[in-house]
Amino acid sequence: MSEIPLYPLRFEPIYQYRLWGGRRLASLLSTPLPGDGPIGEAWVLSDRTDHQSLVANGPLKGQTLGQLMEQFRERLMGRLSSRFRRFPLLLKFLDAHEMLSVQVHPSDAHPELIPEGDTAKTEAWVVIEAEKGSLIYAGLRPGTTAGSLRQSLDDGTIADHLASIAPKPGDSVFIPAGTVHTLGNDVVVFEVQQNSDVTFRLYDWGHIDPQTKEPRPLEVDQAFACIQFGASDGGLVAPRVETTTPVVRERLFDCHAFLLWRVFGQDQFAVGATAEPRVLVVIEGSGQIMHKGTPYAAGKGDVWLLPAEAGECAFQPSGEVTLLEIAIP
Repeated sequence: MSEIPLYPLRFEPIYQYRLWGGRRLASLLSTPLPGDGPIGEAWVLSDRTDHQSLVANGPLKGQTLGQLMEQFRERLMGRLSSRFRRFPLLLKFLDAHEMLSVQVHPSDAHPELIPEGDTAKTEAWVVIEAEKGSLIYAGLRPGTTAGSLRQSLDDGTIADHLASIAPKPGDSVFIPAGTVHTLGNDVVVFEVQQNSDVTFRLYDWGHIDPQTKEPRPLEVDQAFACIQFGASDGGLVAPRVETTTPVVRERLFDCHAFLLWRVFGQDQFAVGATAEPRVLVVIEGSGQIMHKGTPYAAGKGDVWLLPAEAGECAFQPSGEVTLLEIAIP
């Protein structure tokens, strides 16, 4: 197994029931949705102990991302191999038919709120689909204090204290740790985040979980302990165009945890990098990843991990394509 040359790796999505979810991911991902209930999340690259992504192609098919990190960490991660024992990012598609809970994630400044083995959680969203009434809340409105925010939980006016965005497809929203946020009303996003599952619910809009017939638990005190009041970097991000030929390449996010570019066009372009891993996510269209003369068919919704050992590859679109490329700083 250790002698297998590493190649572009495609992963199967892990679908997650969420009471706020819908069924829209069926039109985005090729793997059928389970059952007929609400599916809120597809975890498309996960090195979590309880949810391990499985390789879907080639000689390593059926191996988990965690197993790859154990067996091939230096070849997979390149110059980053000494820094990470787990793959440091968790990637998802979210289908928010209803509003998610108003929530916040801790930063490294609050280690007492982060369970052992987990990390802080900064994340970002790229909007894929949105309707007229779709909503994103990212951050607090100017002048909001801990006292006024806590009072709003009692009188149900928390939305009055949240910075709102009417999202449209293509919008990019940055959610640094400590930012109060939520989204919903029929919006679909791609999410990149640190590999963490630490979330503190502040408010849940009166939701009752149909499986338990009970409200979901809140963690108000923990949430207030890590909320960043005052100025924040969270919210809408303006794309920064880096190149226009042979395709348009925009940098959407550049933070301590991840970098993310959006690439669109129809001519062949380079993907991947020397000595470091990259992740590709096909948002629209399809094409082929060319690696050492071998084509790897990449369709809408597919997620590919390009190991550091694979180096730079070429992407050959089949017509117009929109692709996200993600790097680890």
